[in-house]
Amino acid sequence: MAADFSVKPTLAGRRVVLRPFVAGDFPAVREALRDPEVVRLTGSRPILWDAAAEQRLREWYGTRADQPDRLDLAVEERATGAWVGEVVLNAWDPAAGSCNFRTMFGAGGRDRGLGTEATRLLVGYGFERLGLRRIALEVYPFNPRARRAYEKAGFVAEGVRRAALSTPQGPVDATVMAIHAADWRGQDQQA
Repeated sequence: MAADFSVKPTLAGRRVVLRPFVAGDFPAVREALRDPEVVRLTGSRPILWDAAAEQRLREWYGTRADQPDRLDLAVEERATGAWVGEVVLNAWDPAAGSCNFRTMFGAGGRDRGLGTEATRLLVGYGFERLGLRRIALEVYPFNPRARRAYEKAGFVAEGVRRAALSTPQGPVDATVMAIHAADWRGQDQQA
């Protein structure tokens, strides 16, 4: 089965719904992207907010549903209907049957297990519906909360990219983690 990233599904869990982005998500996305903790945890550079930057980001999020080679989904908290984060499958390598996974959660989506559930939902979709064989990610040592969520979803550390990120405090390594389709089939997905 060949992966079809052009389909943008809605995936429902007990506490979160993964769905395509809508225009109403942007105020919460903007708030998350302005949060210094989000910038730090994702290893991003701060955005210099002006009208042009805001327009570029609105366009970026407005075109996620049009991308045939990646899957960007908003994470909505089921109980409130609020946008709390995003999960992404990108850097698709069709020949290898692999892609990258990344996530971002605003302050309202952290420390409640929503990221773990969202990760499991998207990883399951990647293996069960897209036919992927491997999903990989990188995590920084200053984000142990994310690493725990990834481990709960079945990701295993495979190695370290030394000095992968430059910070004001100096270079930081990134742990490379991955999960394979065979490992996914073998784990208890209800955990």
